[in-house]
Amino acid sequence: MQFAGSPSPDTPRMFLSGTTQYAIRAVIHVAEHAADEPLRVDDIAAALDVPRNYLSKTLHQLVRAGVLKSGRGPRGGFQLAEPPDALTLARVAAPFDDLANRQCLLGRATCTSRRPCSAHGRWESISTQMLTFFGHTTIADLMAEIAERPSTAPVHDRPPAASLRTSGPPRGRTARRARAAP
Repeated sequence: MQFAGSPSPDTPRMFLSGTTQYAIRAVIHVAEHAADEPLRVDDIAAALDVPRNYLSKTLHQLVRAGVLKSGRGPRGGFQLAEPPDALTLARVAAPFDDLANRQCLLGRATCTSRRPCSAHGRWESISTQMLTFFGHTTIADLMAEIAERPSTAPVHDRPPAASLRTSGPPRGRTARRARAAP
């Protein structure tokens, strides 16, 4: 399923899609706030400053992937399907981005180890490090780092959930082109 703002399958990528970034943020938020009771999509969307319908589609993809579980009705909402220390970033990203699909950084169709482009060697080592990071980093790891981060700013100067907010989901062709550009 392609969401608005998702790159087309033939677009070379070196960064995560906006949907994957929102998925990771949403899973961290659910992990932090839905231990006892499920969180409703409206509450998650408000906390992350993401459009509700966009986030709802993303959360349901995560349910189908077994990352989240959901329930309907007055006590319904979203919770983690597994403990945060069992959920890797690779698993959260998998429904939205194929992290193992190493496309040529320069967009060449014939870039391989036998016929490398000028960036191949450097990009391959970075790509391998990224795969290792996503495969070994868990939601619990990120939650611990967020909790340990010292705050030097006075309480009134800190924006709420600053580590989880962005300006909104990417939209349309312009956003795809901007993400695809080196």
